Amino acid sequence: MNILVINCGSSSLKYQLINMENEDAVAKGLVERIGIEGSVLTHKANDDKFVLEVPMKDHKDAIKHVLDAIVDPNHGVLKSMEEITAVGHRVVHAGEKYANSVVINDDVMKALKDCIKLAPLHNPPNIIGIEACRDLMPSTPMVAVFDTAFHQTLPKEAYMYALPYELYKDFGIRKYGFHGTSHKFVSEQAAVMLGKDAKDTKIITCHLGNGASICAVKGGKSIDTSMGFTPLAGIAMGTRCGDVDPAIMTFLITDCGMKVEEVNNLINKKSGVLGLSGLSSDFRDLENAAADGNERAQLALDVYYYRVNQTIGAYAAILNGADAIVFTAGLGENSASCREAICERLSYMGVHIDKERNNGPRGQAMEISAADSKVKVFVIPTNEELVIARDTRELVSK
Repeated sequence: MNILVINCGSSSLKYQLINMENEDAVAKGLVERIGIEGSVLTHKANDDKFVLEVPMKDHKDAIKHVLDAIVDPNHGVLKSMEEITAVGHRVVHAGEKYANSVVINDDVMKALKDCIKLAPLHNPPNIIGIEACRDLMPSTPMVAVFDTAFHQTLPKEAYMYALPYELYKDFGIRKYGFHGTSHKFVSEQAAVMLGKDAKDTKIITCHLGNGASICAVKGGKSIDTSMGFTPLAGIAMGTRCGDVDPAIMTFLITDCGMKVEEVNNLINKKSGVLGLSGLSSDFRDLENAAADGNERAQLALDVYYYRVNQTIGAYAAILNGADAIVFTAGLGENSASCREAICERLSYMGVHIDKERNNGPRGQAMEISAADSKVKVFVIPTNEELVIARDTRELVSK
């Protein structure tokens, strides 16, 4: 069984073709600058890398080139598209409609379109990708796997905001949480590394990338997470502000003369560590600049670490302790200095890391806690595509 996993952004598309017999990605790639001059597809299969620079006016064009690459006689891995059993799509937002992945039909598509108002930056490209695949592969089953689904187990006291209740009933204003497929995958892997049944674990998962969120997982279920109604909430991120006093927004409009669109752009694309440092949203740039004495780069890192520690502490309280802390995603997996800076502030929890282990090889799951650490600390590379493929296989097999 071959599952094609599609993850559409506004002008990009990531994909993997996974052989579910051994769960290996036999091909993967990235399409960039869709609908923009300079469109390019980078396709990798086995040890072969294929780059195609060709105009792609929309996502349907992009997906057609992806499918062509997969069956290409020289660079492909399949003889025909009929060998693709099903397509799994990452979808950011399902509101309260779906607590699990679902086979896509017209009712599902309507629900996704209804959720555009909850995720205006994310759901439209996800929907475009699905519609393009349905046009090009009309007889192939499609499955939607939602970023929000894992967090549907949040208790009401965790997901409700202290706003008039009617705003929740009439407009769905509540905490939804995101990065669910990542938090689900790494928490399950952490339970295996602990040698415990997931039902008997308390785990704090830290998905630290340009977008970042933290999740409290109890008994294999999400009970709180740092992102909220939108992916803007929670800890500081690459360009997103995270939690701030909401009155700042009205102040920017009424006292600083900014328009709503300008404020939205500011808090989503010009804030976070980019706004603090005035330098970059790339943590590698900030770490290098801080090492050279750049005070604002160091400030940005300090604010970031502080917010992560603050949230870990809150979730340790909610969980009444923790068996493990997990680092994942681009920064969490690759920055030993980030992990060390965060963990050294967790000594009150009995957290101690082994510096040699922490500087171990990248790209593999490993324990970095010291022998005397009361809480295990793991680095686990996330694999959202595999979660999507597994859910897709399960649904289409039925």
